Formats: sequence, structure tokens, C-alpha cells
Amino acid sequence: MREPTSPIELVAPRTPRLSSRAVAVSADVADRLAAIAPTLTTTADSEAIAEASRDWWPLAMRWALDGFVPQSAAVLCRPTTTEQVSAILAICHAERIPVTAAGGRSGVCGASIPLHGGVLLDLSTMHGVVSVDDISLVAEVLPGTFGPDLEAHLAPLGLTLGHYPQSFDISTVGGWLACRGAGQYSTRYGKIEDMVVGLEVVLADGRVIRTGGAPRAAAGPDLNQVFVGSEGTLGIITRAWLRLHPAAVCERRAVYGFGNFTSGLDACRRIMQRGATPAVLRLYDGPESKRGQGGDGDVCVLLVLDEGDVASVSATMSVVDEECLATTGCSPRDVEAVEKWMHHRNDTSALQALTRKGFVVDTMEITGAWSRLPAIFDAATSALLSVEHARSATCHLSHSYTDGACLYFTFAASPPPDEFERTYNALWEAGSRAILSAGGNLSHHHGVGLNRARFVAEALGQALDVVSAIKNALDPHGILNPGKMGLPDRFETATGDE
Repeated sequence: MREPTSPIELVAPRTPRLSSRAVAVSADVADRLAAIAPTLTTTADSEAIAEASRDWWPLAMRWALDGFVPQSAAVLCRPTTTEQVSAILAICHAERIPVTAAGGRSGVCGASIPLHGGVLLDLSTMHGVVSVDDISLVAEVLPGTFGPDLEAHLAPLGLTLGHYPQSFDISTVGGWLACRGAGQYSTRYGKIEDMVVGLEVVLADGRVIRTGGAPRAAAGPDLNQVFVGSEGTLGIITRAWLRLHPAAVCERRAVYGFGNFTSGLDACRRIMQRGATPAVLRLYDGPESKRGQGGDGDVCVLLVLDEGDVASVSATMSVVDEECLATTGCSPRDVEAVEKWMHHRNDTSALQALTRKGFVVDTMEITGAWSRLPAIFDAATSALLSVEHARSATCHLSHSYTDGACLYFTFAASPPPDEFERTYNALWEAGSRAILSAGGNLSHHHGVGLNRARFVAEALGQALDVVSAIKNALDPHGILNPGKMGLPDRFETATGDE
């Protein structure tokens, strides 16, 4: 079994940084939980509990250097079965104890931080591929299964899920589903919500339900999509049935250079709207092209890779070549740039090194319609660069669809140590507000968590009332991952007697 990892070592004394109300767990309840599943509760376990209470949120990474965790759970439970999860939730529901689910803890928005203490439910202990239907191409998978382990099980069967996020080595199936993740080959295989056939979910009171299960249905709303992306606020996913694909037998690569980012965006749009879906279609603006591919920053580089059946790959790459070379000023470039990206695509060591040196570094991934992307690009980069101490704001297109695409912004600043947090928050305020005002959405695949929760009301408008109503119906005591997703937080407003 793989173990969740943390990006930066936590320095003693591991003090909670957030002032949120922390809910204790009585000795009696702790004993009852320990009788259900392996549990850490004592003072001697505090280091392990503090470590499990954080993720890869860049602001929390900075806090870790100063000996702070965002908040710490009172109890860490490690269930191995759905029945154990059900029993744990039933107790917490009755006792009004908050429960935060966690897996690989690779999220970058603080979604798995136990904001109000209580119970941290480590689902990485529920791992493995239960079964594979190699005729229907569906796998039954447990939520704590890490990416490499899933693909290693499927490879001898000549199959793949095709989901390769940057966090592939350290993230789990449950995390992909909870945060509505995307892999780097999503233009070919889809995002995780496109791969879901059905789910097993434990509700706040311990009831176990199953959703979906058929290729398509017209029996009411798609309940799969109620829970996918809900970040553990509506239920705990304990099993998933996922669509598979035959393993690729062919791969082709290409690289092109464009005179400006907008012309590259338009070429990508035309490729998608002709029905071609290359697995990788990554367009970098001038500064990111210079940083990753060299040159003077005047060329915007497009990396293309497709895999699959020989005939489909050939047809796709033919469309790509036609549309790129039909663009004025576009020219082919050395295909070795794709290999360079493949080699370094999951390396986050530079981010960690800059954080240790006191730099603010983070990313902001959003989507917008093709017609709005140029304006979103201009608005976001200008807004980010206008923040005091900002050093850079760059962008690349990473996931494409027929109606729009994901723009992935990377920004950095070098504030004085005592202004780190203010600068970090100011960059998120400026970038998010600019993107929403220009017609972009709030998130493509990193989710909302704690960091983006303050923007949800603006992003969803009155639709947030609908999500809140679903939350109230499924989790009337508000125990599931409180304080996240911009939803009402019963523990923040509760009195000590509730």
C-alpha cells in the first residue's frame, strides 16, 4: 500500500494556524470509533495526526515551515471497509462530530484539511481493484487506490483508465472523484466525471447508497454527478465503477510555434471543432514557452501528443497538422520538446524550492468559452501582475473541448516575510475576480476546498442555494467536511451547547 506524502516537512511544534472552532472527541466516543476501525487518538499520536491533517495547499506549505498546521483532527480513523465507514459516520452524525475525508492529500486548495477538528477519515486504507469487466470495459475500484497501482493492475489486461493528473503518483481514485479532477490526457479520455459509471456512497447518517450503474439512463437526475466534485461535503465515496479503454497501440507527437497566444488558441479551437481529440494539446504563452522550451519568448509553443488506435491517431494528427499550418506565422518545431515535457511533467520540486525561499507561487486553472478566452487571458494576467510584489503571471492551455478550454495560470511574487499571506490572498482575489468578471468559471480541476470557498457565491449566484439545500437534506447536522465549498458552516456559527 502506498502512503500519502507531504510536500514540505512539518516543523515542530505543529500548532494550528487557523482560528476555526475545533471540535473535541470524548474518550468514550474515541473508544467506540477505535472498536470499529484502526484509530489514532492519543497525545503520542499527535505528530501522525498533524501530518495527516494537511495537504499540498501552497499557503499551508508556507505555514509548515513556521511550525503550523492549518488545523488538526482530534481522531484519525483508517477504515478498510464500507461497513466501517458507515458505522463511523453513524456515530459522528449522532454525536455532531465533524468528519473530513482524505486520501492521498495531494489537493492544492485545502479541501482535506479538518477545519473543525473532529474525525479525519483516511480512505487510503481502502485500496485495490475489486473486479474488471473486460467485455464492458468497466472496473470496480476502491477509493484509496493510487494512480500507478490502478494502471499496473489494468496494464496486463491491455486496458487503461487514461487518467494521468500531475499528482498521478500521489493521488487516489476517491480524490479524483471528490474534486472532479482532470488528467493530462483528458482531451482524449475525458475528465474523471466522464469516466464514472456508478458510485457507492455513505451518507452522513451512515446509510449506504449506490448511484448510476448503466451506460446511460433516464430515471431522474444523474446522482453520480451530485457526488462527483462535492469534496466530501455530501457523502463519502467508498467504491466506484469506472469506464476503461483499450491500451494504446500507437503514439504520435508534434510541436508547433505560433506568433501569439490568440492565434494558437484559435488553431486549437478549430482542431477540436473538427472532431479531433488529441490526448495532449498544450499551448504555452510566450513567457512559459521561453521558460520551458527556450527562445526569446516571442513564440508560443503548442505540444501535441495522441495515442490509441493507429487509424484514429493518424486521422487526428492529420487534422492537427492541417489546422496549425493553416495559421499565418505557424511553423513546425523540434518534436523533442514533447519528450522533455513528458520527462518533467509531474515534477513539483521547483515549487517546493521557491516556497522554502519565501516566494509566493501558485496556480489557478479555469475554463471559458473559446470566444472569451483571449479576454480572460488578458484580464487575469493583468490583474495578477498589478498586485504588489508580483513577479510573474504566465499561462498555458491544458485541456480542450468543442466549446472552450482550460487556461492554467501560474503566478509568483516575492513579498517580505511578514507580507507573505497578505500577498498570497491578494493574488487570489485579483485573479479570481478578474476571471469571473471576464466570463470564466471558478475552477476546472483543482476544486474549491478552503482556498476558493469565498468566491463560490459570486461564481454560482443563486444556484448556491440549490447546492446548500442538497447539503441540508443529505447532511442535516453539517458534519461532512464543514467550512468547504462555500457552503453554510454549522460549526463556525454554533454555540458550545449544540
